[in-house]
Amino acid sequence: MSRFSIQRHYATMQPLIQLGQEIRGRGHLDGKLVELVLMRCSQINGCAFCLDMHSKDARAAGETEQRLYLLSAWRETALYSESEQAALALAEELTELPSHESVSDALYERVRQHFEEAAVVDLVLLIGMINTWNRLNIAARTVGGNYKPVAHH
Repeated sequence: MSRFSIQRHYATMQPLIQLGQEIRGRGHLDGKLVELVLMRCSQINGCAFCLDMHSKDARAAGETEQRLYLLSAWRETALYSESEQAALALAEELTELPSHESVSDALYERVRQHFEEAAVVDLVLLIGMINTWNRLNIAARTVGGNYKPVAHH
């Protein structure tokens, strides 16, 4: 089923892996929020491998099943904080990119109400990174369902 092995080309993937580690290491974004954003982008893109990985990593980080189940309908529940909602709205717009005018000034201001500029940069990098991973795994037809979290980041 797989077209090529992501693992076989691990060395080639190092810049993406390092970017993810750097974003997490800077600590501008809460670990649970990181996993929610990674999951939401992966839901939109339909990447089973990334959904499997990040749902398990989210649970390992202490995320609740209910919040994971309702993530695709986050606007219709009170389970997510205002800062999480702003980050999820940004994740959706940057993933879908409906036009070159995506990320309106209103959305940017909403995000800035909850995040310092450095955190916004990390959030945009995180969204771009997971969209690249989604595209790599979809192109490779990487099978989802067997990921086991090593340790919480």
